[in-house]
Amino acid sequence: MSVRLKGYYFASINKNKILRYQMKKNLFFYLFAVLCTVSLFTSCSDNDEPAVTVPVSANVAGNYKGALNVTLKMETGDVPAGNVPAQLVSVTNAGENTVDLKISNFSFSGMQLGDIEVSGCQLTDAGNGKYTFTATSSMDVTGLLSAGIKANGVFEDKTLKLDLDIDDVKQMGSPVPYTVKVAYSGTKLSGTESSEAKILSFVFDKEVAAVDSLVVGDVVINEESKTITFMVADTAKAEYLTALVPTIEVSEKATVTPASGVAQDFSNGKTVTYTVTAENGTTVEYVASISGNASFYDFESWSYGSTIPEEQDCPILNGWACCNDAVLLIKKMGALGGITYEGEYPVRPSTDDVHAGEKALLLESVDTKGGNIFGTPVPKVTAATAFLGTFNAFGALGGDPMATTSFGVMYDKQPLKVTGFYKYTPGAEFYNANGELQAGVADKCSLSAVLYEVSSEDETLNGGNIYTSDKIVAKAVFTNDKAVESYAPFELNLEYVKDYDSSKLYKFAVIFSASADGASYNAAVGSKLLIDDVTIINK
Repeated sequence: MSVRLKGYYFASINKNKILRYQMKKNLFFYLFAVLCTVSLFTSCSDNDEPAVTVPVSANVAGNYKGALNVTLKMETGDVPAGNVPAQLVSVTNAGENTVDLKISNFSFSGMQLGDIEVSGCQLTDAGNGKYTFTATSSMDVTGLLSAGIKANGVFEDKTLKLDLDIDDVKQMGSPVPYTVKVAYSGTKLSGTESSEAKILSFVFDKEVAAVDSLVVGDVVINEESKTITFMVADTAKAEYLTALVPTIEVSEKATVTPASGVAQDFSNGKTVTYTVTAENGTTVEYVASISGNASFYDFESWSYGSTIPEEQDCPILNGWACCNDAVLLIKKMGALGGITYEGEYPVRPSTDDVHAGEKALLLESVDTKGGNIFGTPVPKVTAATAFLGTFNAFGALGGDPMATTSFGVMYDKQPLKVTGFYKYTPGAEFYNANGELQAGVADKCSLSAVLYEVSSEDETLNGGNIYTSDKIVAKAVFTNDKAVESYAPFELNLEYVKDYDSSKLYKFAVIFSASADGASYNAAVGSKLLIDDVTIINK
């Protein structure tokens, strides 16, 4: 009997490469790799008993699926060294009383070792449908590794048990304090088993790690490339990414290794290879990794004003600026200009219409009557707007309504896109900046993202130049004047007009408005935009 690794020969690897490989793996896994890549059995044990014809085709030949376990046997006790829970072994008839064995697509500890073939195994009839074979040999890779090998195999009642005992192990001439035990136990397949081996879902338990390391957005399973990618929060710390716990659903009757619910290390660019084994032993590998970092906004966190009674009902969205301060100013001081507004704030939480969770971001352009306060124009319609940045209601006192908005926050990452979900209903009555009704004019919502360069943290763009400034590095703008009655996904893919340079200072703005031209006081009363589950994806 002889053993070889199909398409991979140890002799072709020079000593220096072997030594570099050895440095990357622990001693056992290196030993096991070598074991699988050299000729092990020079001959099978023979006996002097008369030859007995063994009905190989009926009782032995076929495919077997079972567990392969490795144990280090030491003086202090046995140490589990790993396992392959669903390994396929093919047995074919090689002649009278003789079979060939092949371990297909064998991988171990991340090493892809191909097909291991065990040829010319002479069977002995042990009675009662039991057939055995034995072999002894040694291996010697000059100057590196040597060991003695004993093999025992048993076919019985549609099962295969194979044991390898590797002892007298010497590494570079020095004995090691253990022997290696490889045990395989498999059951013969009927041929009707399913061949499907897919990962159907891959979900992380967000309660396991610290809050700031949660996976954000959807996990992407690419069947063509056999990859699994996901985003983590941009505040995620490397030490928390060492123990992310995925819950994995696979094809019916298939198994996956590593198992579902087992913590894995995805820190510092590490990948994890998952092997799915179908019912019939077919294997498919998926490589899981973090594709980038992201900021996630679910709009669940709101507060309501200050200790000043007139401000206590003003909704404040955590981490975002909005036009509510302008409406608050109108409510507090509008009477000085003959303006009375007691309606809703344009930006507020929606609790009865959400994409997920308990709240969504609701933006509704409101009729604030029009007029002026101390000579500062008050629009007929205040357009509902929320954005990353700051809002200064007094900025318009100089007569420039654009001065109220300071778009963008300091940003030290390279944004790629902004995703989320939205609904939209355009208002029926559209008014221009002079408060004149514009018959036949439709309002539209605007969803945008802009990255721009600054020389200091004090520098900012506003409503007058946020889309036109020569400081813009990348932007994406989406508008829509049609009703969207159910939550629909949106994706703002930033188009870069300048190269990103991590040594420079940048601000990043995400802007949502129920009325796209609202900064110029052109908007429709009642235009309503709902936003939920927004993700900023960074490179």
